[in-house]
Amino acid sequence: MRILIKNIRGLAGVYEEAPALLRGTEMNRLPVLENAFLAIENGKIAMYGSMDDWGGITDWRNLEVIDADGRFVLPAWCDSHSHLVFAASREKEFEDRIAGLSYEEIARRGGGILNSAERLRKLSEEELFEGALNRLHQVTESGTGAIEIKSGYGLSTEAEMKMLRVIKRLKEESKATIKATFLGAHAVPSEYKDKRRAYVDLILEEMIPAAAENGLADYVDVFCEKGYFSVEETLEIAERGSEYGLKSKIHVNQFNATAAIPKLVAAGAVSVDHLEVLEAADISALSGAKTIATALPLCSLFLGIPYTPVRDLLAQNAAVALATDYNPGSAPSGNMAMAVSLGCIKMGMTPAEAINAATINGAAAMEISDSHGTVTPGKKANLIITEPCESLAFLPYSFGRPAIERVILG
Repeated sequence: MRILIKNIRGLAGVYEEAPALLRGTEMNRLPVLENAFLAIENGKIAMYGSMDDWGGITDWRNLEVIDADGRFVLPAWCDSHSHLVFAASREKEFEDRIAGLSYEEIARRGGGILNSAERLRKLSEEELFEGALNRLHQVTESGTGAIEIKSGYGLSTEAEMKMLRVIKRLKEESKATIKATFLGAHAVPSEYKDKRRAYVDLILEEMIPAAAENGLADYVDVFCEKGYFSVEETLEIAERGSEYGLKSKIHVNQFNATAAIPKLVAAGAVSVDHLEVLEAADISALSGAKTIATALPLCSLFLGIPYTPVRDLLAQNAAVALATDYNPGSAPSGNMAMAVSLGCIKMGMTPAEAINAATINGAAAMEISDSHGTVTPGKKANLIITEPCESLAFLPYSFGRPAIERVILG
């Protein structure tokens, strides 16, 4: 199949040779080619240019022509942090928070991650897959072309591998690009409440080898937070993952400053995610680092916790990504357009910074910059066509309703 998109008001994220990521002041530069065309062939971007220089196509066989008059075209969203595979929603806990209970208090009462784990263990693999596939369809239809999906609601070898097998099936089923992350260290399950070290050892000696040797995971993750996993445990698990070829993407500093970030950057973490609570040493460690600082504004909105101080990170030349954290407890939405809006509204990002954080830097946080995140010849043709609008600022301005007319995946 070949596609020609013509009369594009603005073709955004255009690079003949794209950088791997953007950081600091670079993030405010979003190349836009006005009055453009874009050609797609064999699922990849074949060429683009100005309509003024249009030389025409001589072979119109098997060619779909899309007239994008008045519309913008940009790379599809790259959501680098999600928990899209889960058993059931948790709206009762939503009511509990409205009644005044904190996320931590709900967790101590057996809610939160442990609640999701109990439900997931009871669900068959087929039921889990069908629910996840439906959610995946929803996020791709709203503009997501690449997504990272974590395990972490199994908390046993059997249930964690079940989740990872589901993610593998989603990879095979979907046109979206999917990365799988093993997150057995999401919480300590209730059966290990009084033998915490035994659970860490289970992760190290059984779960990570099983995930890696069966080709089920691309990364390893840990919830490094007070009441969950310590800095020392996090580094130990990340090191074990590295031994099996799994780089790390770590939940950190969601509720408390842990002093882990400088150590994680030094250990080569691909990304550190959440970062709602940051100290000067954390920001300094991310300055100029290859490690991506991933902000999750939907979680901040839903839980009523602080937003990641993105402006401080950008001022120190950090590379920032935006992702949804789609999960049943703290961010029950996979709406990347809303994450982009909140990046602007609540974090003070410019539209260019927020779009770059959700495309090129999101791709970098999944190590797929060579094929995603920009409009570059040879890259996968994962694209968003907006509704007619005056500027790209309309995307974050139109919060809550993605101003997207069509999504092309490959």
